[in-house]
Amino acid sequence: MSAPSTPPPVPPVVTEIAGDRPVTAVWVNELGGVTFRIGGASPASAAEYVKTFPEAVAYLLDDEVPRLRWARGYATVPEVLGHGPGWLRTAALPGRSAVDSQWSGRPETAARAIGAGLRRLHDGLPVADCPFGPPSWVGESAPPADRLVVCHGDACAPNTLLADDGSCAGHVDLGDLGVADRWADLAIATMSLDWNYPGADWQAVLLAAYGVRPDPERIAFYRRRWNDEPTSPG
Repeated sequence: MSAPSTPPPVPPVVTEIAGDRPVTAVWVNELGGVTFRIGGASPASAAEYVKTFPEAVAYLLDDEVPRLRWARGYATVPEVLGHGPGWLRTAALPGRSAVDSQWSGRPETAARAIGAGLRRLHDGLPVADCPFGPPSWVGESAPPADRLVVCHGDACAPNTLLADDGSCAGHVDLGDLGVADRWADLAIATMSLDWNYPGADWQAVLLAAYGVRPDPERIAFYRRRWNDEPTSPG
């Protein structure tokens, strides 16, 4: 997932939802999906977002709707405002992505917030009440769980939002949320730090903020599984 290098076409459904409000494409993914911000010139002033996916992978947004609605009862995640074939409309949350320019120059703060935010998410989502199985990429050959939690499922840095004080403000893109070992999230979250904050190793900062020591075996397993799977929908 990355910012678009050139403005992509705005689908009719996005134009209809936006009305006379400004529309900005803010994220694109490798599956051809685009996320549009509606109603503000910056994340801080956005009113809502519309995520669009090509027809071939539109079912992935159908997976996200019930997960957002369930998780919203326990954690800070976007409210679903509407959805249809190939699109998902959500209310904006306060905060900015951990890879926003406000935080790209403060990687230690970002890494700490991502770790603390994942811990809060894992502690707050009840495993016993979760109706969703493991993230699609985890597979059936995982090592014995260190601790079963409700995983985000795509815990890369961009999917954590930070408040202005540098704390975790919430999470987005929960289309693969489900019950799994906490290392399914931690392995990917730490790996993504190298992509998003190059030049130094911030993985220990994230794990310390979460409150856990590194587990090399589980980290290696879940990273292999992630890298062996098709691109995440993000």
